[in-house]
Amino acid sequence: MDRRTDPYAPGAGTPPPELVGRDELIEDAEIALDRLRNGLAAKSLLMVGLRGVGKTVLLNRLLLDADGRGFECVLIEAPEDRSLPGALAGPLNSALIRMSRGAAARELARRARRALAGFVGAMKLSFDDIAFSLDLEKEEGVADSGDLDTDLTMLMQVVGEAARARTTALVLFVDEMQYLEERQLAALIAALHRAAQLRLPVALVGSGLPQLVGHVGSAKSYAERMFSFPEVGPLAADSAARALEAPAHRLGVSYTSRAVDEILRLTEGYPYFLQEWGSACWRVAAGPDITLADVEAATPVAVRELDSTFFRVRLERTTPFERRYLRAMAELGPGPHRSGAIATALGRPVQAVAPTRAKLVRKGMVYSPAHGDTAFTVPLFDQYLKRVMPRG
Repeated sequence: MDRRTDPYAPGAGTPPPELVGRDELIEDAEIALDRLRNGLAAKSLLMVGLRGVGKTVLLNRLLLDADGRGFECVLIEAPEDRSLPGALAGPLNSALIRMSRGAAARELARRARRALAGFVGAMKLSFDDIAFSLDLEKEEGVADSGDLDTDLTMLMQVVGEAARARTTALVLFVDEMQYLEERQLAALIAALHRAAQLRLPVALVGSGLPQLVGHVGSAKSYAERMFSFPEVGPLAADSAARALEAPAHRLGVSYTSRAVDEILRLTEGYPYFLQEWGSACWRVAAGPDITLADVEAATPVAVRELDSTFFRVRLERTTPFERRYLRAMAELGPGPHRSGAIATALGRPVQAVAPTRAKLVRKGMVYSPAHGDTAFTVPLFDQYLKRVMPRG
């Protein structure tokens, strides 16, 4: 079939043609934000899941929905090599400019921008990645002490007051939250906690790998009472089938039941993989039906694409011994695996490989679903490692 009409969208955070199986999560987020805007208590939301389950897609969908319903939204990604103040300053300033256009909140929003100017100036002494600056007179004594915990808390307070005056809520949307350094994450949690105590409309909608739950708990012991942690996983069979079939049906193309069953078996219902297999089938099938034979012909195409992009880019971030560690995990199967079993497979004591495991956790390659267990953050990664790193 014509690749120009391929309806599938395999890509990093690219919205799928059919977003399915996430209705309950979307509704829960909408309710929480509405409660917050109305002055009622609501927990912020931190979505957790493996790579390829659509966390970034969901984050962007929630942002678009919130923006369309009149919330002030700030979107940032938490990369490994940038500070929270450096990532937050510019987008937050843009939100405050928008908030200052309304008469009711104009002066409070301007005060919040002056507080932001003081915050940026103070944080530049601690974080050398802040290039953003504001040519405004500082709000003396507000968010300008140089202490991140104190200043971020005060900044969120004045921003929340401006949002309340505008009868809206400020919502921080933060992707890849597992990369936030613990001290900076603790400061953000403390700021949100104080805003909640004052019933100010400031919320966080975040996403990250499964280790985010433990990361948040380590940063602040009370954090588990502030957030809900919905798990974003593979799609149920009916939802996975709809995600695969609906885009094709709109173009007059159907899948046979055996073709659908085989793709669900190969992809295990992970949304990103469904898009890759759907796209590969579109390339090889003659149509108007996609058959089991088409799926079998498309599978090497999909695997090559995944190996050269989705999987490879992650493996290239590792050192030679980290790769040996991951390969030993793969030999044991999909996981999770006991740390002792991985060390035995490597022929090393557990204590000797513990630093390697810790580095892989920080890089987002593995996580600990339970004490002493280790699992891949990338679905089907064990199969990839066996393909590209033959045993021995």
